Amino acid sequence: MRPIARDGHGTWPAGPGEVRARLEEGGYLVDDGLAVACFLALRLRRPIFCEGDAGVGKTALAAALAGALDAPLIRLQCYEGIDASQALYDWDFPRQLLHLRAAEATGATDADRLEGELYGRRFLIARPLLRALETDSCVLLVDEIDRADDEFEAFLLELLSEYAVTVPELGTLRAQSPPVVVLTSNRTREVHDALKRRCLYHWFDHPGFARELAIVRGRVPAASARLAEQVTVLAQALRAQDLVKPPGVAETIDWAQALAALGATEVDAELAVATLGSVLKYREDLERARGLDLTALLATGGA
Repeated sequence: MRPIARDGHGTWPAGPGEVRARLEEGGYLVDDGLAVACFLALRLRRPIFCEGDAGVGKTALAAALAGALDAPLIRLQCYEGIDASQALYDWDFPRQLLHLRAAEATGATDADRLEGELYGRRFLIARPLLRALETDSCVLLVDEIDRADDEFEAFLLELLSEYAVTVPELGTLRAQSPPVVVLTSNRTREVHDALKRRCLYHWFDHPGFARELAIVRGRVPAASARLAEQVTVLAQALRAQDLVKPPGVAETIDWAQALAALGATEVDAELAVATLGSVLKYREDLERARGLDLTALLATGGA
C-alpha cells in the first residue's frame, strides 16, 4: 500500500490532484469536490460520508480507493436489524462445542483453563468491522448505513471515534493503522448529525451529459462511440421524467453493456424499448418510458 502522510510532510497523496489522477487511472472519474474530500479523508484519516441517489457511484468510490491504495477492501452491508455481533464479531459455537466434548473425552477437569480455551482467539469469528481494525491499511466500506437503526449508528460512531473495540473475554482490540472508511447512504432516512459530524461529507449528484458519457465509454469499451452517446442521451432524458426510480449511472452502464452484448452499434426506439428492463426496474416506469417519443429524444441530443 502507498504510504499515507499523517503530519503534512509525507509522501502520498501530495494533494487532491494526485488523488484524482490515481482514481481516474483506475477508471473512476471524480470532480474537484470529491477529489478534495478523498484527499482529506486519506490525509486526516477521517471517514468520508457519501450520500445521494442509488447508482451514482458511492459504493464504487470505496473500490476505487482500494485500487488506488493497492489495499484490501472490506465491506459491511447494512440492513434493517443489523447489530454489533453481526458487524463486529461472534463466537464459533459449533467449534467451541466440539472442543468441549473433546476435552470431556480426555478427562479434562480444569474448568478455568477450559473456559479460557473456549473463549480464546481461535474461536472468535471476526466480522467486517473487526477485520478492518485488524487488517493493516485497508479500506472499510459501510454500505447503506441509512438502512441500519439508531442503536447501530451510535455503536458505529463510538467505534469510528476510537478505532478500537473491547471484547470482554480478550480485552481491547485497537487498530494499529486505522482503515480508510467510506460510508454510503441512499437517504432512505436521515442519518443522525453526530455520525455525519465525525465524517467528511460529499453529496453525489447525477453527472452531466459529458461526464456521464465519459464514464460509460470508460466502463463499457465494447460499446461504440455512437451507442455510448445515444444511451447517455436516453438515460439523461429518462432521469428528467417523473419516475419512481430514475436511472443512476450504474443503470446507464448496464444499458450500454446490454446493447453491446446484443451486437448493437447504435440504438433506435424499438431496440431501446426492448431493453428498457436493463435501466428501469419498476412497472410504472416502464409504462411511462414506453409512452415517450424515444425517436425524438434521440434526435434532439448527442448528435
